[in-house]
Amino acid sequence: MDLHRLATGALRGLDPEDAHNLAIRALKLGLGPVARADDPILACELAGLKLPNPIGLAPGFDKNAEVFGPMLRAGFGFAECGTVTPLPQVGNSRPRLFRLAEDRAVINRMGFNNAGLEAFAARLAKRGSGVVGANLGANKDSEDRLADYTSGLRRLWGMASYFTINISSPNTPGLRALQTRAALDELLGRLMNTAQSLPSGVAAPMFLKVAPDLEDAEIEAIAEVVAGHGMAGVIVANTTLARPGLKSAHRDETGGLSGAPLMAPSTQVLRRFHSLTNGRFLLIGAGGIGSGADAYAKIRAGAQAVQLYSALAYEGPGLVVRIKRDLAALLRADGFRSVQEAVGAE
Repeated sequence: MDLHRLATGALRGLDPEDAHNLAIRALKLGLGPVARADDPILACELAGLKLPNPIGLAPGFDKNAEVFGPMLRAGFGFAECGTVTPLPQVGNSRPRLFRLAEDRAVINRMGFNNAGLEAFAARLAKRGSGVVGANLGANKDSEDRLADYTSGLRRLWGMASYFTINISSPNTPGLRALQTRAALDELLGRLMNTAQSLPSGVAAPMFLKVAPDLEDAEIEAIAEVVAGHGMAGVIVANTTLARPGLKSAHRDETGGLSGAPLMAPSTQVLRRFHSLTNGRFLLIGAGGIGSGADAYAKIRAGAQAVQLYSALAYEGPGLVVRIKRDLAALLRADGFRSVQEAVGAE
């Protein structure tokens, strides 16, 4: 009997945000699962970071860097914390998180609620082994959003294994405008200049997280700017504003949609980015992953690693073990000796 799966089922009877907060408390108390050592076929590398497996915890689950240790012990190959903003902010009014059980999906309009950079840094400074990323955002009322990103980079330099620049949340007004070519060029220029001014000898690759709601010309422009600034890669993708064929009563709630309906469109955007990379930068696939087959599809479409979050609301933290088992079997069935050999294989 999977007690953690039963506990997840019980939590679904609560308000989604209350259930999430209770899950965080339980993990902090050491009540999470502990996975066995990974199958060697899953070992891989991401921008110089050695991972025991390519399955990452997406940001949003551990906003304040409180439980990255328990989630790594649960079997994730890496964990990304945040989104963190320089100043604490409460986010949008509740309710702001909705389960769409019929669609295996979630809609959120959280609004970057978090305890701020100082609390985040204090916890991240105590981390042990394992790859832990920091997802950086901007305060809603900031007068200089670009400076918010460079502030986060400076404060967490040497603490995070890597950084993700989140300009694609639909829940902070105007944030997605930073995906336009001119704004993105200025932002990445300031970030790379900031990184060059910080202590050398620290390996801290930077990734850009983009929306799935991009036209082909926008994808091409983003790829050019990312490559031009020497970023490590792109994470494809954040939540979507689209509502593709949903059945749930909550389908018209305002916010970003994640979960199973995002699998196909986000993978298509990932595929397009892969066709434009020519090895110039890496890709991490996110959006809709709920099985080993989903993870495998992202990898075959061009992802070096993948991330998930929404499926945990339905399956619990034990899901990652099942995904890894099935992914290893799929790799072997197709004759691959490693994850890397399967990247872009479709």
